[in-house]
This record gives sequence, C-alpha cells and structure tokens, in this order.
Amino acid sequence: MKNTSRTMQSGFTLIELIMVIVILGILSAFALPRFADLGGEARAASIQAAAGSIRSAANIAHAQALAANTAAAGSVTLEGQAITMANYYPTANAAGILLAAQISSTDYTVVADTPAAGSVTVRATGASTPTGCQVVYTEAAANASPSVVVTVSSTDC
Repeated sequence: MKNTSRTMQSGFTLIELIMVIVILGILSAFALPRFADLGGEARAASIQAAAGSIRSAANIAHAQALAANTAAAGSVTLEGQAITMANYYPTANAAGILLAAQISSTDYTVVADTPAAGSVTVRATGASTPTGCQVVYTEAAANASPSVVVTVSSTDC
C-alpha cells in the first residue's frame, strides 16, 4: 500500500512564479527607459562626426591649395574630385565642402545659404527640431579661416 501522507513536490509553486515575474517587471521598468531612445544620441553623434569631417576636409583642401600654389579662387583635386575654392578654402556648396567632406543629401538634410549667403547647413535627418541638430559651414573671408558651428541639443536631436 502506498503512503499518501508524504507527497513529493516537484517544480515551482504559484507564489514563486509570481514573485519572479514581479522582480523581472521591476528590473525592466528601470532598464527600458535607458535603452528606449537611442536615436537622438545617434543623430547627435552623427552631426558631431559630420562637423569633424567638414573641419578635416577644409584643412586638407587648404593644405593642398597652398602646396599646389593654387589661386585663391581656384580649385584643388582631392581623391579625383575637383573641389571649388574661395580664399584658399572650399566653397559652401555641393562642389566645395560637401564634396570634399563626402557629405550627401542621402545621409543628411542639406540646406544651402542659410542663415547667410556663403554658408551651408547640414542637419540630421529625423531630428525633432532640425535647427537643434545641425552644423553650419560658412566660407572663409579674405585672410581668415572658415567657420564651423555645431548646434546639438540633447532634447531636439
């Protein structure tokens, strides 16, 4: 005859399973906001990278123009591409700094001549406020270097 007073328990009880679910819920409530919106950080990093690319391309083109003894408003060749120059630095257009920095409108939103003539604005695509996530390149004046102004807002990118 079988002894029924002592039964063997196997598996988890219902209360143990509920407690595990509650603990996992609490952990996910703290972890989820940390990973929820990485798009803004990615757009901000992309604009910082574009600004670095613009600065580097402007300096490389400037060095090439000086080394080749090019006229101030001439052009230089970088990687087989003719870059238009103004005051020994790339112009603020598609044939100038955008071509030298290899920035295209497929990756960014490019707005020419804003906020003033002789400048180009590169904005992150998909930013909540486009003007809060941009870099503005302004052509070099005579005997000066170009201006590169980066605007990155943690809430607008």
